[in-house]
Amino acid sequence: MTDKKTRKPYVATGGSDQITDRPVYCSFCGRSAEEVLTLISAPFGGAFICDICTSNHVDLLRAHLPQFARKKTARNLGLGSFTPSALKKALDEYVVEQDEAKKILSVAVYNHYKRIDSETLIGVEGFEDTEIEKSNVILLGPTGTGKTLLAQTLAHILDVPFAVADATTLTEAGYVGDDVESILSALLQAADFDVARAERGIIYLDEMDKVARKSDSPSITRDVSGEGVQQGLLKLLEGTIAGVPPKGGRKHPEQPLVHINTKNILFIAGGAFNGLETIILKRLHKNPIGFGAKIPSKMDQKADDIFQFALPDDLLKFGFIPELIGRFPVVGALKGLTPEAMLRVLTEPKNALVKQYRKLFAMEGIDLEFAPDAFDPIIDLAMTRGTGARALRSLMEIALQDLMFSLPDNKRVEKCIVTRAMVETGAPPILIYKEEKQAA
Repeated sequence: MTDKKTRKPYVATGGSDQITDRPVYCSFCGRSAEEVLTLISAPFGGAFICDICTSNHVDLLRAHLPQFARKKTARNLGLGSFTPSALKKALDEYVVEQDEAKKILSVAVYNHYKRIDSETLIGVEGFEDTEIEKSNVILLGPTGTGKTLLAQTLAHILDVPFAVADATTLTEAGYVGDDVESILSALLQAADFDVARAERGIIYLDEMDKVARKSDSPSITRDVSGEGVQQGLLKLLEGTIAGVPPKGGRKHPEQPLVHINTKNILFIAGGAFNGLETIILKRLHKNPIGFGAKIPSKMDQKADDIFQFALPDDLLKFGFIPELIGRFPVVGALKGLTPEAMLRVLTEPKNALVKQYRKLFAMEGIDLEFAPDAFDPIIDLAMTRGTGARALRSLMEIALQDLMFSLPDNKRVEKCIVTRAMVETGAPPILIYKEEKQAA
């Protein structure tokens, strides 16, 4: 395109119009300004692209986009080179055992973020009108088996905002307590108040079993912290635009609200579900499935792997409304930790407790070591408490309290070896001093 009065080429630069005295050509096809409608210049380097090449390149990208959709999904959402198996491998570095739950969670999270990106892509050929529904996850298992840690670690791996909401504090809207929309405030804060980033985050609903209906029989009084909460969660889980106070707290009429679309937020719920195993066992003994079905005996009623047999009907009898069960199509079961698993929790993960305490002592210039049998009394006590790995930190604190109090004042100590006798009876540890090492 040219100016009829000056006959100078008409060039658009960075969205603004510009006239130049020198002849210019498209750097891709070589057409001159007189042969095209518009030439767009690069910010630097003197390169230009015409409207014909721009249109052709857009068509080229559209034609090849489906085969690159997977790579674009990973780049935009932080999946990187992660596949479900790679996600599980990354989880293995932080969480001990629970292989089946890791596999289920890895597939669910991977598919969830592929689903989000498919909404911004042109689509895979032949499935342009197919919309993938959100699949929230519910984790069943004893306390202290790693439910929260699994969700938190996934968010860390994928670099997405993460928030934990305690379901026991939630009440039906209008009653004393937190309403269900308040759980978005923590996610917004975790995203540094970036709404777009928060809308692709992960929320973990802890103690989800505590919002089960208190009774199957109708009552005059409202179940505001049970079924009332479940009803309030429905739209949030499926996808709605919720108004959230910008700085947290409760809503009031004159307060401006931040609006968050929950359609692409992944909800992971977890709970111990005490009593669900009885419901499952009763169904299994009454209706065995398959000729070779292995039916747990009554002696196995407290077995931790009973949750793997859970069905939606069991959750319904436990006290969840059918609509809420439908919002959690993916169910993962976690097993209780054995003493061997407890030892691995203490020593193997990247953020293992032993590594944390060794780092604390290393800051004082002391090499902290543990005798092979020093962990036995700690693990035995943790098993008797019945709270899984949650008890390990408090027991480690008790065992090392005196050392952490006295050793910072003793600059001569170079190594400290924790023994079983020290943990059990408070006997002195084995201390190696710098002078002794030099003399040796």
